[in-house]
Amino acid sequence: MASADSRATARRTLIVIGLVLLAALLLFLVMHTTRVLVWIVIAAFFAVALNPAANWMQRRIRWRWLATLLLFLLVFLFLGGLVTVFVVPLVREGGQLYDQFPQIIADVRAGRGPIGNLADRFNILQYVESHSDQIRQYASNLGAPTLAFLSGAATTVAGIVTIFVLAYLMVLEAPKITDGFLALFEPRRAERIRRVGADCARTVTGYLTGNLLISVICGVLTYVVLKILGVPFAGLIALFVGIADLVPLIGATLGAVVAVIAGFTQSVTAGIVLIIFFVAYQQLENHLLQPVIFSRTVQLNALTVLIAILIAVELAGILGALLAIPVAAMIQIIVRDVWDQRRGRPDVDQESAPADTTSGPADMA
Repeated sequence: MASADSRATARRTLIVIGLVLLAALLLFLVMHTTRVLVWIVIAAFFAVALNPAANWMQRRIRWRWLATLLLFLLVFLFLGGLVTVFVVPLVREGGQLYDQFPQIIADVRAGRGPIGNLADRFNILQYVESHSDQIRQYASNLGAPTLAFLSGAATTVAGIVTIFVLAYLMVLEAPKITDGFLALFEPRRAERIRRVGADCARTVTGYLTGNLLISVICGVLTYVVLKILGVPFAGLIALFVGIADLVPLIGATLGAVVAVIAGFTQSVTAGIVLIIFFVAYQQLENHLLQPVIFSRTVQLNALTVLIAILIAVELAGILGALLAIPVAAMIQIIVRDVWDQRRGRPDVDQESAPADTTSGPADMA
C-alpha cells in the first residue's frame, strides 16, 4: 500500500513539474515571438471579418480558392486605390514645392505669406539664428535615428505583407479548419459551437462596419470645416483624417495633427479653429459616437463599450484598442450561451420528471 501511495505521489509530482515546465516554455515562446503573435492575431481578426464575404462568393463561384483570390484582389485594388489617391497628389505637390522652395525661403526671411507671417510672429528666424550651433549638431546626430526609422519602416512593411498573406491563407483554409475542429466533438455540441462561432464572427464584421461608419463621419465633418476655413486640398486632408481615424489609439491624433498644420499654413485663425474642432470632436467620438454606434453594430451597451476600450488600451495599447470591442462582444455571447444552457437544464429535468412518474404506474398496471 505504501509503495502504491508513493508511486501515486511521485506521479502527481512529475505531472506538476511537467505542467510548470510547459507553462515556462509557453511564456518563453510568447516573450520571444511577441511580434509574430501580434501579426497572427491581427491576420485572424481580418480573416474572420472577410470570411463571410468569401463564403458568399463561394456559393456563386463554387471554388473556394477562386472566391478567396477574387476577394483579396478586390481588397488589394481598394487599398491600391487609396494609396494612389494620396501618392499622386503628393508627388505633384511635392514637385511644385521643390520649384517654389527658393521663393518660400525668401518669403520667410522677408516675413511675407502665411509661413513668413508665422515665422515673424513667433520669432522663429531669431530662434534659429541664436541656436544655429545646437541645430547643426543635432542634425549631424540624426544618422542613428534615421537608420532606426528606416528599420522600423521596413519591419512595418514586412508585417503588413505577412498579415495580408496570413489572412489570405486563413480565409482559404477556413472551411477545412472549421470542419476539422468540429469533428472532434459530438454532432450536438459541434452544432452549438458552430452557432456560437458564427455569432462571434458577426461581431467582428459589425465592429469593422461601425469603425468605418465613424471614420466616414470624421472625414465628412473634417472636410466641411476645412472647406469653410478655405484650407487648400480639403478633400485630400479629410480623406487622410478619415483613414487615420481607423487606426486605434493614435490614428485620430495623427490625422488631427496633419489637418492642424495645414490650417496654420493657411492662417493662424484656421489653425486655432481646427484645434478646437478636433478637441471637441474627439470627445464626441470617444464618449458618444463609439458607444452608440458599437452598441448597434456589435450589440453591446454603451457602458460596456467604454469600459472595454479603457481596460484594453491600458493592458495592450493599440492591439488592445483594436480587439477590445469584438473580444468583449464574444465574451458576452459565450457567457449568454452558457447561461442559457445552464438555465435550460433544470427545465428539461422538470419536464422529464412528471413523464417518469406517470409512466411508472402505467407500466405497473
